[in-house]
Amino acid sequence: MKTRKIPMRSCVVTKEKLEKKDLIRVLRTPEGNVIIDSTYKANGRGAYLKKDIEVVERAEKTKVLERQLKVEIPSKIYEELKELCK
Repeated sequence: MKTRKIPMRSCVVTKEKLEKKDLIRVLRTPEGNVIIDSTYKANGRGAYLKKDIEVVERAEKTKVLERQLKVEIPSKIYEELKELCK
């Protein structure tokens, strides 16, 4: 029986290659809104973060998500990301 390929993605902060299920996808929609995509299938420009509070705090401090998505990230999104990591 053929084994299924496991989708791997890179964290924009740590540059680690991890399985999709171990990452959180932050998405800029075509309208320019920023959302957290729990389905991993929404339309738009996405960036992945490792499910770790330290990584989320580092992303907020270095503004790496803002550079990746080319849009300002509201502090509410970072609060939601921290809640998901707990």
